[in-house]
Amino acid sequence: MKTIEELCGQVSATHEVRGDARVQVRGITADSRDVQPGDLFVCVAGAHVDGKTFAAQAAAKGAVAVLTTEPLPLPDGTVQIIVPDIHAAVEEMVPFFYDYPGKKMRMIGVTGTNGKTTTTHIIAHILRTAGYHVGVLGTIHALMDDLELPIHNTTPDVVELQRFLAQMYARGITHVVMEVSSHALALQRVAGIEYDTAVFTNLTQDHLDFHKTMENYAAAKAKLFRGLTAGTPVKKGKTAVLNRDDPWSVLMRKACGTAEVLTYGTEREASLRGTHLQVALKHSVFDVTGPFGDMHLQMNITGLFNVYNTLAAIGAAYAEGVDPETIGKAMQTFHAVPGRFELVEAGQDFAIVVDYSHTPDSLEKALTTARAMNPHKIIVVFGCGGDRDRTKRPIMGRIAATHADIPVVTSDNPRSENPEAIVAEVAAGVKEALQPGQQYEVLTDRRRAIRRAVALANTGDMVLIAGKGHETYQILKDKTIHFDDREEARNAVAALKRE
Repeated sequence: MKTIEELCGQVSATHEVRGDARVQVRGITADSRDVQPGDLFVCVAGAHVDGKTFAAQAAAKGAVAVLTTEPLPLPDGTVQIIVPDIHAAVEEMVPFFYDYPGKKMRMIGVTGTNGKTTTTHIIAHILRTAGYHVGVLGTIHALMDDLELPIHNTTPDVVELQRFLAQMYARGITHVVMEVSSHALALQRVAGIEYDTAVFTNLTQDHLDFHKTMENYAAAKAKLFRGLTAGTPVKKGKTAVLNRDDPWSVLMRKACGTAEVLTYGTEREASLRGTHLQVALKHSVFDVTGPFGDMHLQMNITGLFNVYNTLAAIGAAYAEGVDPETIGKAMQTFHAVPGRFELVEAGQDFAIVVDYSHTPDSLEKALTTARAMNPHKIIVVFGCGGDRDRTKRPIMGRIAATHADIPVVTSDNPRSENPEAIVAEVAAGVKEALQPGQQYEVLTDRRRAIRRAVALANTGDMVLIAGKGHETYQILKDKTIHFDDREEARNAVAALKRE
């Protein structure tokens, strides 16, 4: 617990406390639904709601104080901390409240457009094989060793993130591996965390609705590497692990300061180089040459992009002091992350793969990987999300038409947009790249699209269902419904067998 006075002592801006500054705070939350007696409620203004409208509700549930930008009509005895900038105050107060857990554990951050989830899970698997207690924070979930917790954003806000980290430290977690999004870096969600190893996977077009330009997008990513040696680090051993084959790694390297740099890749000379690549339908085999010598790997995951993810993870684990023998042993027992080029088996005589590829680069890589496995034909089901970067829609359409035999355009998560309008923008790109006589389908209903793709498949073909991966929901304008591409694929196969 901390007193109001102690918390306010961390706020650098001019602020005002109305009420007893000696009151003790037991917890901090920005969600009025989660308020417990003794909490400080943070009145964050979001895109759709303003936290100030829930302040009275929070006080009624036992919040002893609120953090706000203006005085509010609240019950007597509720302390009000009035600051000019909520986010700046939270960034200073919350890590202090939890005693800076991100400075007590080894922190490994992974950033990039694609590959973050698989890379974090491979790193965590290696570290656990080495005997460490490991936490994972990312797109799919939060993990504390084997304990799984739900998560709402790739990188949670400062309040939720610091709470997760405090729980991890209390449970004896020694290493935390986390996905670090460009939004989190731009919006300072990772304030109060001292990273020890930072990994760059790649940078391709995405989130330009937020960043506007690729240069801004890259600059946000570079903050992770600049932070390795910024200020006065508490911990020793700072390393950046960079994809040498990605041109944006040059910018990341410039941001690294005095941190050690390990590079990886398959095309250019690098600290860790993947060679003799053999990528098959259900596995991959390749050699790794690194500062530790040579390593031969037989992986239970496939795809060239997973070769890169594996190299990145090996670099991070090596930076954290894991010996090559343990790394090699861990690689033999790692299996695919849900929704990341995940094979769906339902007794069919063709391949079905569900993949999270929802950007132009990731879709192209998934299709290129599929083509390398020599299926008779590739049928891809894909779409684009609503309320996101519109410029990538025709680009993804062109990629699908170019790299697949039969593109099937459908809805993804339309959110507040008209799904028919989104599909039309994607289909326009498909039509631009179609070869004479090439078949394509447009079915806005995702369930129908998956069933149609399965019905079109013959022996030796591959159906790639792209975009949603591990997600078990679909976000519509007025509701969120249960929808799992893997379930729908199995149901489609079962329906085909009944016909």
